[in-house]
Amino acid sequence: MKIQCHLSFALLWGTIVCALVAAQERPHPLSSVESWAATVSEQYLIYPDVTYGQANNYVLKLDVWQPKDAKTPAPTLVYYHGGGWIFGDRTGATLLFLPFLEKGWNVINVEYRMANVSLAPAAVEDCRCALRWAVRNAKQYNLDTNRIVLTGHSAGGHLALISGMLPNGTDLDNECYGDEQLKVAAIINWYGPSDVTDLVEGPNLKNYAAMWMGSQRDRLAIAKRVSPITYVRSGLPPVLSVHGDGDTVVPYAQSVRLHKALTEAGVPNELDTIHGGWHGQFKTAETENAYQRIWAFLRAHGIMQ
Repeated sequence: MKIQCHLSFALLWGTIVCALVAAQERPHPLSSVESWAATVSEQYLIYPDVTYGQANNYVLKLDVWQPKDAKTPAPTLVYYHGGGWIFGDRTGATLLFLPFLEKGWNVINVEYRMANVSLAPAAVEDCRCALRWAVRNAKQYNLDTNRIVLTGHSAGGHLALISGMLPNGTDLDNECYGDEQLKVAAIINWYGPSDVTDLVEGPNLKNYAAMWMGSQRDRLAIAKRVSPITYVRSGLPPVLSVHGDGDTVVPYAQSVRLHKALTEAGVPNELDTIHGGWHGQFKTAETENAYQRIWAFLRAHGIMQ
């Protein structure tokens, strides 16, 4: 079902309303940001609650944001929300991909199974299924399959990494098996784990990782299967990681190790270190600078102009 404007996205519309009220209180013309906020509902078609699969009697949903007047297939961001694989949902993530909407991209906002529904590796299986759905439905939604970028924050960063780094044909694709070649143009990882085994036992044990694995006897083997660092090899899409070196939730050292491994494998990649930065919650200037680096990164790899 096609809906041009879906007002249930309260966070987004609250931001837009604030911008409009502020604009009305000032006599000068709208700034470019205010103008975009005032007209975004006319610029985008929104397809909410699209079913992309079903697993363990759980219906998997995503939302599609599509530029209304695009004449050719547009670059597409696939966004995976964070929450340590144990909490969170896609509707709370809308503000985190606004910069890509402002750039005129398609955005696919993905829901996946939390640990209380299915333990690892279910979330990875779902996120790969969402990527396959995007490829299969590219024509209908005007998605440029040569310019699909995966991103997410925290656990979403991990899911972006693993979804883009897995080779085709592993058993993690069996939940939605297909013969499409899942090709990703780039991955933007916001402080996501790259080595899950490091988080399920030992000095860096984290409760969220332990809860995602549960009491499965082969949890270390599963953790290795869902660790992006396991799949580092030549030929991977370019990767940009943004990580604060004061992060105590996801160790910054993981992004350092991933950067080193990718570099040694000849994979184009960058690590944007936020000095003194914690697990997100960066200063305004730090976030703005990170996005400037993201835009430069995507231009350098021919994904955006």
